[in-house]
Amino acid sequence: MPPLRGFSLTTSMAFFVLIALICGLTFNSLLQLQTLGTQIRTVVEFHNRKIDLITQTQVASHIRTDSLLRMALADDPFERDAYYQEFNHAGFLVSSGRNALQQMGFSAAEQRSFDAQTRLVRNIETVQGEVVDLLNAERSAEARRKLVQDAIPLQEAFNQQLADMRALYQQANLTAQQVAQRTYQRAFLFTLVSGIAAISLALLIAWRTLRNIKMKLQQINEQMVQLEHSRAALHEEATHDQLTGLSNRRLFYDRLQQAIRHAHRYGSKVGVLYVDLDRFKEINDRHGHHVGDAVLTEVAKRLTSSIRDADTAARLGGDEFVVLLEAVQGRQDCLAAAHKIEQTLNVDTNFYGLDVEIAASIGLALYPDDGDDEDSLIRAADAAMYRVKTGCESAQQCPLPFQ
Repeated sequence: MPPLRGFSLTTSMAFFVLIALICGLTFNSLLQLQTLGTQIRTVVEFHNRKIDLITQTQVASHIRTDSLLRMALADDPFERDAYYQEFNHAGFLVSSGRNALQQMGFSAAEQRSFDAQTRLVRNIETVQGEVVDLLNAERSAEARRKLVQDAIPLQEAFNQQLADMRALYQQANLTAQQVAQRTYQRAFLFTLVSGIAAISLALLIAWRTLRNIKMKLQQINEQMVQLEHSRAALHEEATHDQLTGLSNRRLFYDRLQQAIRHAHRYGSKVGVLYVDLDRFKEINDRHGHHVGDAVLTEVAKRLTSSIRDADTAARLGGDEFVVLLEAVQGRQDCLAAAHKIEQTLNVDTNFYGLDVEIAASIGLALYPDDGDDEDSLIRAADAAMYRVKTGCESAQQCPLPFQ
């Protein structure tokens, strides 16, 4: 009995040592893997994200200057307006990229570099604004001279600052990768030494651990893909009509507000067309809601095809649509656009074997003649549409046979 008891005690001690060794190995492996995972996330999610933001900002800044140069060279006002839209959009991208970069946080040295960039960006915006003002004043020669002498050198300095910052993050990225590599090497050596003492059980634990990690990574990747799809779907749902794919009321009001601000600043005009389908309830009642939905979808396609790319068509609800006409010269431009829409809608269409006639009553409003804000323009266009629908057209709209 004593020898057996001694053997049992030795076996138990060896077993407990083995368990302790395995626990130590497991704990160290998980700790090192967690550290390695954190370092990898730092490389992939933090440094690379900053590098991407800097690159996007640099590209947008270059587009902004290029658009300004094309504005200075363009003689056609519509072409110049298109470049100005591109110029404004690129400025929005530059601002968004810098804001996103700032929200990720900086070190003290990075903050000083970012502050220097901010001062340079303000100078660039001031000079570019002066160039735009000169172009609007038809002083193209002065605008081009200021662009070459001031705006482009400032842009090159800004690009150099961005390149320096990107190089800094690339170096930090490389350093993080080296730290991750050293962490991996330490974990590998410790795992190898400890695994010799308990090879069979250690291999089993390693196999199960790696399998679990792989499953977790796969789950995380799947969840990230699902989250990205959900985010895109939510953004689309928040700004667009689900049936027709047109802009919804929220997005339309936002674009109308921006168009009014631009028109107020540069003394231009903005047109709003309120489109209400005629006898749509009769179509629904006679042929069913599936035909009504098909009609609404077709109206959306025809509205989109009959307006300029810079204009916006939206569905406010039911059979009511609205069109934003930017940079129009006056009421005649709006009437021409409304006439084109009316002709496009009046084309006969076949739905599910049924011949359905699409017609609409269209009312227009012009900023600043009929209103100086979004609500007043929409109300004015709605009222004009109602007068058309009831046969009480105004003198300015009666030449168009909307009925």
